[in-house]
Amino acid sequence: MRIFDRDIKDWTKRNGWIVFVLLVLASPVHLNAGGTALPTKPNIVFILIDDFGYADSGPYGVKDIRTPHIDRLARDGVKFTDFYSNAPVCTPTRCGFMTGRWQQRVGFEWAMGFTANSFRRNGDMWVPEPDVHGLGLPTSIPTLPKMLKEVGYATGAFGKWHLGYKDEYNPTHHGFDEYFGELLGHSDYYTHSYFDGTYALRDGLKPVKVEGYLTDLINQRATEFVRKHAREPFFLYVPHLAVHCPYQPPGRPLPSVTKANMYDGDRRTYAAMVEKIDDGVGMLLAELEKQGVLDNTLFVLSSDNGGERYSDNSPLFHHKSTLWEGGIRVPCLMSWPAKLPKGKVTSQVGITMDLTATFTSISGAKPAADRPFDGINLMPILTGETPEHLRTLAWRIDRTARQQKAIRHGSWKYIQDSNVEMLFDLAKDIGERHDLSFQHPDVFADLKQRLAAWEAELAKERTEFLVK
Repeated sequence: MRIFDRDIKDWTKRNGWIVFVLLVLASPVHLNAGGTALPTKPNIVFILIDDFGYADSGPYGVKDIRTPHIDRLARDGVKFTDFYSNAPVCTPTRCGFMTGRWQQRVGFEWAMGFTANSFRRNGDMWVPEPDVHGLGLPTSIPTLPKMLKEVGYATGAFGKWHLGYKDEYNPTHHGFDEYFGELLGHSDYYTHSYFDGTYALRDGLKPVKVEGYLTDLINQRATEFVRKHAREPFFLYVPHLAVHCPYQPPGRPLPSVTKANMYDGDRRTYAAMVEKIDDGVGMLLAELEKQGVLDNTLFVLSSDNGGERYSDNSPLFHHKSTLWEGGIRVPCLMSWPAKLPKGKVTSQVGITMDLTATFTSISGAKPAADRPFDGINLMPILTGETPEHLRTLAWRIDRTARQQKAIRHGSWKYIQDSNVEMLFDLAKDIGERHDLSFQHPDVFADLKQRLAAWEAELAKERTEFLVK
């Protein structure tokens, strides 16, 4: 045995280059141009813009806002024409992304905050929740960052959380190694306080006083995260507060935000806020290139719902807080140089929670056995391995001031707005101007049945709270 060992050692000395090659091929890492080992699992970067208009970037036709770095994502990757948010407002979409499931399964029907009604379950009764900041995403629910950590990913979130203000709901308790940002639905971009004075800026669990324009701070911290974790697979989540109100541009800290003035603004201010987001996209792309990991990074950009006020949702009808296309159809761009085609435009219907299924699939992570994803993995469709999927997606607003339901199946969309029911063929009528319910009663009836079945499935969930 000793003789055999000695022979192996001698052979290794004489043929070291062969051993080296074999080790590299068998290793879970590869080398960049500088000879530094890099992970083979893809990195994942997701930028979620807040209240971003469908037509407010170069790939979607903007003329008065400069978005050169967002434009690059479209040139280097895939542009979706028919991508949707999980909801027409912030919190439920973020919940859908974190869990990969319909947000109603948790209890989020609406955005938490000063316009929401929140209830806790008491037996079979719902009782009002007295604390406006009292509820949040329970840490018992599996989340995307927890799943990614289980397969070796470093995880960081920088920006708007809006899934619970209390420490028990902090992003660091949901699987993020690092968090920096605002916990609530909006804040002054300079003082970092909610309109009622609640201080919302956190570094992990710690309230921090940091000077600076919030979008700049988020861009800087996100870029630092890439620099720090480039030698391991990482998941970077950048949920910007911009371009949500208050409409404060860079370089103008006054006046401070109040409830009376937080909607004051104009298109020029909105454009300046978008351009700061685009600067951050450029910073991240540059750092990924510098670290030699851009080719192996899936970079995604989208919005949490349709645009509001100073945004441009054309050619869609209406805006945020509605189930018309302008409230739920959002831009989505994906770039992954090693895998995705360049300059591709797809009409594949997608939704925010599809990103969760996609990210876990490419990372090797899996959902909990008792909580399967409601979204799908989009990657095989985008690479051409499988044909486009026929999708059925549904939405609901159940509020005192607004009752709406909608479902899309193929190119057909049914919408119920209060007591008015309509049917549209989005392939021919993206602006939802021509009601076809009387011309196609069979399609109309089919979509209503599909919607009823979706609601019946969700009704089986017994949630501990309800935000509506």
